[in-house]
Amino acid sequence: MATKEEARALDDVLKGSNWGGQPFPGKHASAFAKKFAKLHTAKYAQCVNTGTVAIQAALKAIGIKPGDEVIAPAYTWEGTVGPVLLLNAVPVFVDIDPDTYCLDAKLIEKAITPKTKAILPVHLGMRFADMDEILRIAAKHNLKVIEDCAHAHGGMWKGKGAGSMGDLGAFSFQSSKLITSGEGGAVITNNLEYMEKVQSYINAGRASLTDQFHHRIIGFNYRLGEFQAAVLGPQLDRLPKQAKLRAANMKHLETRLKGTAGIGLLKPDPRITRLAPYGYVLKYFPSQVKEIPRAAFVAALQLEGIPCDGLFYEPVYKSSLFPVDSSDFPALTWGREKPLDLRNMYSCPQADRAAYHEAVWFMHQLFLGSKKDVDTIADAIHKVLENIEELRSLDHKAIRNQRLSRADRES
Repeated sequence: MATKEEARALDDVLKGSNWGGQPFPGKHASAFAKKFAKLHTAKYAQCVNTGTVAIQAALKAIGIKPGDEVIAPAYTWEGTVGPVLLLNAVPVFVDIDPDTYCLDAKLIEKAITPKTKAILPVHLGMRFADMDEILRIAAKHNLKVIEDCAHAHGGMWKGKGAGSMGDLGAFSFQSSKLITSGEGGAVITNNLEYMEKVQSYINAGRASLTDQFHHRIIGFNYRLGEFQAAVLGPQLDRLPKQAKLRAANMKHLETRLKGTAGIGLLKPDPRITRLAPYGYVLKYFPSQVKEIPRAAFVAALQLEGIPCDGLFYEPVYKSSLFPVDSSDFPALTWGREKPLDLRNMYSCPQADRAAYHEAVWFMHQLFLGSKKDVDTIADAIHKVLENIEELRSLDHKAIRNQRLSRADRES
C-alpha cells in the first residue's frame, strides 16, 4: 500500500526532467541501488526492468555462451531458467531438498558435466539454498554462482546478504514481492567487472559508469524508469521493520501449528541470520488426514477466508508456461543424435511431491497484521483439519480449479 513517501517521490519525478533511465540511471534509481547494495552487503547494484532480466544480465556478465549448461532447481518459477534458454544455453534441472524446498546441494555434483559453467540456486519462500555447500562445489569445479533472490529481499546467510555470496545476485520487484515497483529488478555483486558488463548489457551496450575494464558488448534497453525507482526507496526504508513483524508473526503461527496432525513445518536453519519472509510455506500430509488431497484442504481454507495456494510452482519442465521447442533453442540439438527433450527427460520426485501434493503457500501480506490476525489463520487450519472428512466432495472441482488458475498467475 502506497504512503505519502511514495507520493512525494513520484511527484518529484513528475516535476523533473528525467523520467527514464537513459543514458544512465536517474537520481532515484541511483540512490536506491546504493542503499540496496549496502543492505545486502554488496559493493554494487544495478536496477533493471524485471527480475527475469536481472538473471539474464547476470548470466551474460559471467560469460555464459551458447551451449553452456547451467544447473537450476526443478521447483521454481519458470522465469528462473527462461533466461538460460534465451542466451541459447541449456538448463539442467536438479531436485530439491525436502527440508527447505530449495536446490538440493547433495545432488549437484551428479549433474555436472564438462559443459557446466554455473549454478543458479533459488532462495525459495522462507529458506536459503545451502550456500556453504554450493560455494564449495563451485570452487571445486571452477563454476560461477548466480543467486536467484526474488524471494529474499533483506535476507542474510551467516551475516552475508542474499545475493552477495555468489558471483552475482538477481532480485525481482514484481507485484508480489517484498518490495515492488509493479515490474522491476536489480543485480548485485562485489565484482566491478561483472557490474560493468551488467550496466552495458542493460543500457544498449553503452560503456558502464566506471568503464575500468573497457568491455564493449551488444546491449538492450532493460533499464528501470525513474517512476518505478521512486516508489522502491520508501519501501526499502520500511523493509527491516516489516521483516521483523512478519518473522514474529510467522513464528507465532508455527507455535500454533507445531505437532498438528497433517501439518509439517520446513526445517529451521540457524545459518539464516536474517529472515526474508516472502511467503510462509507449510507441508500438508494427506496420509495423516484420511487421504484428503491438498487441493481440497486449500479450497476449504479459502472458503474460510484465508488466502493460500497449493499449486504455487510446478517442476518447471512440466509447466504449461515452459513450452520448449528445440527449433527455437539450437543448443538443445548441438552434438546430439536427438534434441534434448527437457519436458520428459527429468524425474525429480521431491519437486513433484512439493508441487502436486504437499506445499501450501501463504503470502507475506498476511503477516503484517497482529497476532490475532495470525490466530485467525491457525484457527481456520485447525477447523478444516477437524472436519477433514467433509472435504471429499471438494476433491475434483478444487483440483481442477487450481490447475486452471496457475497459468494466469505470475509469482
